[in-house]
Amino acid sequence: MKVNKTNVARLLDKAKVAYELIPYEVDESDLSAIHVAEQLGEDVNQVFKTLVLKGDKTGFFVCVIPGQEEVDLKLAAKVSGNKNCDMIPMKELLPTTGYIRGACSPVGMKKQFPTFIHETCLNYQQIYVSAGQRGLQIRLSPSDLIREVRATVCVLL
Repeated sequence: MKVNKTNVARLLDKAKVAYELIPYEVDESDLSAIHVAEQLGEDVNQVFKTLVLKGDKTGFFVCVIPGQEEVDLKLAAKVSGNKNCDMIPMKELLPTTGYIRGACSPVGMKKQFPTFIHETCLNYQQIYVSAGQRGLQIRLSPSDLIREVRATVCVLL
């Protein structure tokens, strides 16, 4: 099956980052990372989801966490230099990031936001994040992702 390169893939190519594009079957009624992991036949803890939050002091920032987990908003606020924070409303996702729900990637957002990735990413040689479109994931080393998005590794759960 020929897979068309996404903007995420082109940015990783430009940065000379090794990755693999992995297609999967999209279920519009279940866009969860748990479903993605099942489709990929991978450990859900290795399939990371990208969340966009807004802090009361710093504005928008990104958290990348294992797929079945929920971000701890108090921890996210603390690591991002905020007193409190919340997930952005779904209607703000596309205008803020350039991505839709179920296809939000930490790579290639409209603007480089401060990015925080949960420390368990370092437990794996390769992790998965969205390739910027539904039905496509990117497998890459966590260290390459951290370097490319200038992420801070921390506890977010």
